[in-house]
Amino acid sequence: MDRLSILKKSNFFSSVSEATQREISRLFAEEKYQRKDYIFFEGDEPEWFHVVKEGKVKLVKHSNSGKDVILQVFAPGDMFGEASLFDRRPYAASAQAMEPSTIIKLSRKNFFQFFGRHPFVATEMIMELGRQLREAQATIKSLAVERVKQRIASILLKLADKLGIPGKGGILLNISLTRQDLADMAGTTVETTIRVMSQFAKTKIIRPARGKILILKPKVLRKISEEKENSHPPS
Repeated sequence: MDRLSILKKSNFFSSVSEATQREISRLFAEEKYQRKDYIFFEGDEPEWFHVVKEGKVKLVKHSNSGKDVILQVFAPGDMFGEASLFDRRPYAASAQAMEPSTIIKLSRKNFFQFFGRHPFVATEMIMELGRQLREAQATIKSLAVERVKQRIASILLKLADKLGIPGKGGILLNISLTRQDLADMAGTTVETTIRVMSQFAKTKIIRPARGKILILKPKVLRKISEEKENSHPPS
């Protein structure tokens, strides 16, 4: 997908005219990253506005104990890191490629010049920041009160909504996830993640599919994700 097509797909730039999209597309720089490469680190000074052109990127929060938590996953058309451009504070989390990825990025100077010329776009930006805030709050709530089985079910459903490819056999998650990735998303151990995923596979809720995950019974996953808390503490 070319740069202009990505901007048309982006929630932020889709509201402006194609002429404006073409104008702004010429100001973007483009960089390629291999799997596990970092686009930026937590604590770096924000100098760029980023949009995923190809691949997948995860936003990772590092803890003092060395345990990582994946806060969000970004796909083509998604923007990330923009909040730090506004408050001029260092990035609060790291962005890392989950697979070979291409990122287009706009300098801080050009980003704010674009805002100055098209102030009505601020509404779209506010809506996108609000969406990301709600997603972050949902992640924090999930880590605090839900059991691991619920958290993993919710994560699979969220990925299906964002990256799923529906088919006759189920919904294929169009992303290669390691058990470590899932564990970092759920805030749990790899061993616990393997146990839960094995339960899901044994009951034919999911099954592996060429290195990816095929969701066979999304309604059952939904039911698990919405189970009320009983006497089980969060894992």
